[in-house]
Amino acid sequence: MSNFALAYYRNLNMTNSNQAGTLQTIFEKSVHTYGEKVAFTFPEYGAVTFREMGEKASEISYFLHTHHIAKGDKVALLSENRPNWGISYFGVVSMGAVVVPILIDFSVKEINSILEHSESKALFISQKVYRRLADNLCFSGLIVIIDTFEEVYRQGESLDSISKVVQATPKEFASYTPVYVEENDLAAIIYTSGTTGRSKGVMLTHRNLYFEAKKLRKIQDVNENDTYLSILPLAHTYECTIGLIMGVDGGAMTIYLDKPPTPAVLLPLMAKYHPTIILTVPLIMEKIYKSKIKDRFTKSTFTRLLYKFRPTQIVLHKIAGKKLYEAFGGKIRFFGVGGAALAPEAELFMQDCNFPYSCGYGLTETAPLLAGSVVGNVAYRSVGMPVDDVEVKILDPNPNTGEGEIIARGPNVMVGYYKDQETTDKVLSKDGWFHTGDLGLFRDGLLYIKGRTKNLILGPSGENIYPEEIEEVLNRQEYVTDSLVYQMKGKLIARVAINQEEWIKCYQNLMVSAHIKQDEYQEIINQYLEELMIKVNEEFGRYSQLSQVVLQPVPFEKTPTLKIKRYLYC
Repeated sequence: MSNFALAYYRNLNMTNSNQAGTLQTIFEKSVHTYGEKVAFTFPEYGAVTFREMGEKASEISYFLHTHHIAKGDKVALLSENRPNWGISYFGVVSMGAVVVPILIDFSVKEINSILEHSESKALFISQKVYRRLADNLCFSGLIVIIDTFEEVYRQGESLDSISKVVQATPKEFASYTPVYVEENDLAAIIYTSGTTGRSKGVMLTHRNLYFEAKKLRKIQDVNENDTYLSILPLAHTYECTIGLIMGVDGGAMTIYLDKPPTPAVLLPLMAKYHPTIILTVPLIMEKIYKSKIKDRFTKSTFTRLLYKFRPTQIVLHKIAGKKLYEAFGGKIRFFGVGGAALAPEAELFMQDCNFPYSCGYGLTETAPLLAGSVVGNVAYRSVGMPVDDVEVKILDPNPNTGEGEIIARGPNVMVGYYKDQETTDKVLSKDGWFHTGDLGLFRDGLLYIKGRTKNLILGPSGENIYPEEIEEVLNRQEYVTDSLVYQMKGKLIARVAINQEEWIKCYQNLMVSAHIKQDEYQEIINQYLEELMIKVNEEFGRYSQLSQVVLQPVPFEKTPTLKIKRYLYC
């Protein structure tokens, strides 16, 4: 360890001797415990040990200190996943500053708004993102290029690298004493990109994140023999808490990708590293199921008939599941699915083949998990039991169905929205209950999610209609990739996006065989949509019947967490 890092951690030990419940203590313990073990690896760029992570993070802390960034100041982090993302994150929070992770998928307007609203004094940004945004980036604070930490700017003026700054002031850093970080200190402000269109800054404390990292190990333990494959953005709380923080705390190794997670990129990596933990959103497994499993078993009339027979379907699922497990490297023990509801067909497949998956439920405001399932003990369509020491209950449950709004209280609940007391007061009661805005029910101690309160549609006689349930059925249909159900003039309308490539193949075949003209294409589409509506309506009561299905000609615009921005279409 460098002289500076040794001095830093010697001072940190003195400062932190009786401290618990912070990210600072998690980080310090892991650096000392796991030392030369690999913490992060970036294929084609090399690996970073826990010792090296500690050294570089401590240099970042000191560097920021020398640039007049102190405890409580905001430091933004805008980059693709990489080892230096996590190093920067811990370098910031370990000195008592507040990290502001920003999703790279945000528009430059949103990014500028977040930088201004958060009052960030420094920005760690990747070279790729900086080049894309530089001409339109409105930020006068300190800018550090995260790729190598060797390019630093302020208002266009070049400064020395972080390592040179540290080496240039040996007397100063030798006497530097890291600040005392307390568990109720603010650790992060995370700006959500919701389906309602308004981004809010969720304030999470060290206690919030520390609590989650420790308690979630009762759902799935993480240890130094584990290998994470990181494919979700670290700027999202799901990947950051359960991936980065839990991984560092448990001494696991994490593989980061420098390319999009396509099969061509993932398969060789999984064969080489044999990951044990992968965190995903439902869309990933749903795409695998639709394109690699269902399509394969429904291509011919014979296999389609076999696949409809439930006992045979289970056998086929087990065969396909075994191959899928091997394709993932053969050692997966936790395949976490969160962020949205998993499609019923995809979950049924995972249950049939005993795939080691787990469904959970949470929000950025709860750091994030409120409920989760232990692998091997997952109930179909449930998100599991509440996290230990977190209270979760249903507010004003329907006396007949048990459904109502999910509210929660516990050490993982945010302290509020940054500079937005009015919105905070709407969702966070004085006695600590957070109103999630989600509808759910408990059955045998397990939580089931029904949908969003804002999406709930009232039928003509006051019946509760959950558009998400209709969308689930629509999304199971051939060619449908996404759907959105809403009410217009008292009638239920569905917008559907279809697999254009597969549909065009079908259309071309029809043109050849039936001599269909180009101007008859719309008629064929309308007929397909009409048949789709009839098929879906067969599964619902009369109050949930669709009156019309319309084509969404281009893919739905989505949030970075792959949820449709409903406000754009309803």
